[in-house]
Amino acid sequence: MENLLVINASPQGDGSYSRQMTARFTRLWATNNPDGKVVERDLGRRPVPHVDEQWISAAFTSEEARTPDQRTALEISDALVAELKNATTIVIGCPMHNLSVPSTLKAYIDQIVRIGVTTKLVPDTPQSPYMGLLSNKSTYLMLVRGGYGYQSGEAYAPMNFQEPYLRAVLGMLGIRNVKAIALEYTAVHSNCFESALDG
Repeated sequence: MENLLVINASPQGDGSYSRQMTARFTRLWATNNPDGKVVERDLGRRPVPHVDEQWISAAFTSEEARTPDQRTALEISDALVAELKNATTIVIGCPMHNLSVPSTLKAYIDQIVRIGVTTKLVPDTPQSPYMGLLSNKSTYLMLVRGGYGYQSGEAYAPMNFQEPYLRAVLGMLGIRNVKAIALEYTAVHSNCFESALDG
């Protein structure tokens, strides 16, 4: 069965452009997959905790050797990883915050990047020392930026740590079928924004 995981990182409500983009994607996906299942992970409204010392200790202890407290420390991470593994399609709504991703999304990423679970280390390999353990997942990035000029070849492209970061992290997990749609000018009310919105 097809499963869609919808991840929203915007702290804003219905006025969020990234939420509107993921909502539209979800409607279209549901139409094309009437028997599919949709799971929503709203990081903006219900953020996940940052990793701490107990989490790190638990993650780097073998499963059979973990104490009850260590197993408790990984409960949220285990649930997030299970959602991710079950998904056949992923859509991520992500506004640009200070040139990168919201801290809520970074906290989520820290919870799901698990050595031996979602990725593994393969030192001295070309391009990346990580080999992802997840595959066959189509991923769509719905990216929103208040400014403009962050696309490849444009003036501020070297300052774009949003899309390259997400692609790199997904690649660490073995997810390489990634498509991105970027909406810019959202904080600049101009004809350019209207054109971007219509596009």
